[in-house]
Amino acid sequence: MEKIRLQKFLSDCGVASRRKAEQLIIENRVRVNGVIASIGDKVDPQKDVVTVNGKRVTKPEGYKYIMLNKPRGYISTMSDEFGRKSVADLVKDVGIRVYPIGRLDKDSEGLLLFTNDGEFSNLLMHPSSHVEKTYRVTAKPALKDEDIDRLSLPFMMDGKETTPAVVTVLEQKEDRTVLEIKLKEGRNRQIRRMLEEIGAETARLKRTAIGGIKLGMLRPGKWRELMQEEVASLYKAARTKKGKE
Repeated sequence: MEKIRLQKFLSDCGVASRRKAEQLIIENRVRVNGVIASIGDKVDPQKDVVTVNGKRVTKPEGYKYIMLNKPRGYISTMSDEFGRKSVADLVKDVGIRVYPIGRLDKDSEGLLLFTNDGEFSNLLMHPSSHVEKTYRVTAKPALKDEDIDRLSLPFMMDGKETTPAVVTVLEQKEDRTVLEIKLKEGRNRQIRRMLEEIGAETARLKRTAIGGIKLGMLRPGKWRELMQEEVASLYKAARTKKGKE
């Protein structure tokens, strides 16, 4: 069998994303056949013995794809050195170790996908795979028409323009505006930064859909497996977008 890059092997096994896998290698936590690994190493998945923190890594027999309704107050990592509440606590009964695809910040809530399929995770997270994500956002104070128009235009973030968002007003109240915002990319805290730019604050942010996958009536803190057709639709959406780049 042809050798593959070590970080790809770790990702395919569901250990971590390729970027996180590289960090594990840099921290000397990965060994190949008993030897501390280096960035650039390649492995034969059928012959080489790969360990992380002393535990052997093998490809899972079957892949899992689940969706979680993340409540506020949970961080989107599988462990935390400060003892904060983590989404790992909410998916520990899945029966197999899974990892979040992307993240929602601690104060955000809603739809978060998990899998142990590294290829699927990398496909959805690739910068060219602009799978649309939908959010329900409460902004304070109430926004003016010009504010809403501004939110629909590109913003300069981290030295690069964002892809324009699709913004719809759901409710207009005296002290707040409830919006539906659709993004085709996921910059760090993008919606919160957009609202800050126009002088508003994010009172509540909830992701309600990724591609055609909707949160629906799933209760906060609960998860369910994705149906086969849902997984297929995400694969198709990501590959279609990537192919257009």
